[in-house]
Amino acid sequence: MSRVQRGIVHDLHDEPHLDGRRITVRFLKTQVEDRGLDPETVAERYTLDVADVYRALTYYHDHPEEMDDVEQQRQSAIDSHSHLTTDPDDVRR
Repeated sequence: MSRVQRGIVHDLHDEPHLDGRRITVRFLKTQVEDRGLDPETVAERYTLDVADVYRALTYYHDHPEEMDDVEQQRQSAIDSHSHLTTDPDDVRR
């Protein structure tokens, strides 16, 4: 577990992430709330202070409009590049 507490910044990604790391707020929210992992487990796996995980969760819920925009931008990027990917049916041909 890291003892360095990190702020939330926007300098490396098009979305909020932990200062000095490439771990996004959305990723940490997914690990804890969608996958059901304990914040302590997530902190250990990614060498974070557990306070950083809670800080990211707090940021996510304190900025719902921004996080909705981030998700819409992500989905738009996926949709606009879907023609560049293959699915298993395309691979089998």
